[in-house]
Amino acid sequence: MACGSCGTTENGVPRGCKSNGNCGTGTCGSGSEKLAVFDWLSNMKLPSGQEHFNIFEVRFKNGRKHFYKNVDNLPLTMGDIIAVEGNPGHDIGTISLAGELVKVQMKKRKITEDHEEVKKIYRKATQRDIDVWQTARAKEEETQRRGREILGKLGLQMKLSDVEYQGDGNKATFYYTADSRVDFRQLIRDLAGAFSIRVEMKQVSARQEAARLGGVGSCGRELCCSTWLTDFRKVTTSAARYQQLSLNPLKLAGQCGKLKCCLNFELDTYLDALKTFPKQDVVLKTEKGEAVFVKMDIFKKHLWYTYKEERFKWFRLTLDQVNEIIDLNKNKEKSASLEEYESDVEVVKKVSFEDAAGQDSLTRFDAPKQNKRRRNNRNKRKKKAVVATIDTKTSRQENSSQQKRTPKNNTAQKQPKAGNAKPNRAKKNNRNRKNNKNQNGNTAKEN
Repeated sequence: MACGSCGTTENGVPRGCKSNGNCGTGTCGSGSEKLAVFDWLSNMKLPSGQEHFNIFEVRFKNGRKHFYKNVDNLPLTMGDIIAVEGNPGHDIGTISLAGELVKVQMKKRKITEDHEEVKKIYRKATQRDIDVWQTARAKEEETQRRGREILGKLGLQMKLSDVEYQGDGNKATFYYTADSRVDFRQLIRDLAGAFSIRVEMKQVSARQEAARLGGVGSCGRELCCSTWLTDFRKVTTSAARYQQLSLNPLKLAGQCGKLKCCLNFELDTYLDALKTFPKQDVVLKTEKGEAVFVKMDIFKKHLWYTYKEERFKWFRLTLDQVNEIIDLNKNKEKSASLEEYESDVEVVKKVSFEDAAGQDSLTRFDAPKQNKRRRNNRNKRKKKAVVATIDTKTSRQENSSQQKRTPKNNTAQKQPKAGNAKPNRAKKNNRNRKNNKNQNGNTAKEN
């Protein structure tokens, strides 16, 4: 068979990858296959007289793979849809690997050729087999939804994560996760009566559940467990401590709620680098006092120490300086103060590059946006209020100084000049002017 996206010629050979009927990478076009293996031995010829390996690796839903023996010597290649032996009935799968590389995969999983898990290949799947298989796969989502409803009515402490139908549609496997042992005998009876199928319950761990469902991690890439990681090793918090990571469960936990598998990827490198560092409980004895460890930078080989009596100040030292102080202490000698050692440490300044291409910063969305109009309006209001208070203060001071300088009988100065704007006067002066007018008017009438 050929990929649907590449297109085929009249002879059935793909036009795009030219791999003569099979996909070399296993992920051409659709990209939906998980844990695909590149068959780098497909183009190599076998020695004379050696027969082809008659066991194939077959892939099912969500990357589940098993090995099947080609008893009838059918002409099979990678990508063929075949009908294989089931329990009971038959199942439909896709050949994911063929040839000599299957021996390597079987050796990795510790499976021999005569193992009971190696079952038979019946035939190439016919169109009727494929139709029945697709209709069974289409019922999985509805079956999972109704299964969760039945599970909720029974009140069992378990989570139904996935449902997988067999190729003939007569059997369904229900995958679940649970923290403790669950008695699901009544659940099996209810599921078998609701769907009229053979039910098989299979418990999986939280990591296996995440591998089956898939997703995108915090790094922005697909989950390792659902793409290439096949064995799930135990991850402990000591791996985070060796790498000087903060024990924050929100950052260290993955999609499965457990510690991330990638904590083990660089652990060996960190352990090799830490062999040259002194132990963290070593106390440095100096002329000023004893110093204790605070933190370290493994890549730059810098360590921070502080005095026991003055813990508010941290001192940066290099690895060579710390080893020098430890050697002096072993000879029962005290070293110089940490201030003198820190002055000799050369801190490389971070080189900042100018944005010649005119691109925006990657951290431009980290800070919250502020409305410039509101901010400008607030600044204008504040400026106006400050100017107004300054004007009132200066006008009061000017008026008080003028009143002290001018005599009381001089009324000509109090009258404003014609054609000019009225000056800003305080309320006290306005009241005095009104009183003066009233007194002048009364005196005129009396005269």
